[in-house]
Amino acid sequence: SDEVLSLLAAHEGRGRLDSIADQLAGLRPAAASVPLAELLGRVRGALRDRYRVERELGRGGMAIVLLAEDLKHRRPVALKVLQPDLALGIGPARFLREIAIAAQLAHPHILPLHDSGEADGLLYYVMPYVEGESLRDRLRQHDRLSLTDAMRITHQVADALSYAHGRDVVHRDI
Repeated sequence: SDEVLSLLAAHEGRGRLDSIADQLAGLRPAAASVPLAELLGRVRGALRDRYRVERELGRGGMAIVLLAEDLKHRRPVALKVLQPDLALGIGPARFLREIAIAAQLAHPHILPLHDSGEADGLLYYVMPYVEGESLRDRLRQHDRLSLTDAMRITHQVADALSYAHGRDVVHRDI
């Protein structure tokens, strides 16, 4: 639409678009004080009968996302684990709310919740693993998207947000 084209044009030449979370990351201590190897060992031990944890995929403000294999269904999954130091500091309520909300959403552009729980004091939930590059990685490599790709992605995101907003869910880090 003309409005989307206008917004894209307004951002042209301003450099890469990063999330507010990325901008704030430099203002707070490292996301996890628990060393990755220690956390991986703990998660692997706690979930060894259900998931084979392979490696870190990424981390955000309160959780780390790991690539794992769902042993029962023999499929790759993304395993999101609340960082233990944050669970102690701010409590698990926000993460549990995220799980409850994710469980209620069913939309083609929102990853569904496969599983969730607590193991060895670690709160986690499981989503499908989507192979391929992230939008952030694509923008880092190419600086900009074609107008067709930008419109397609914008439409998909807006459709998912509209669905979520219709269920009184507001995502704070798009």
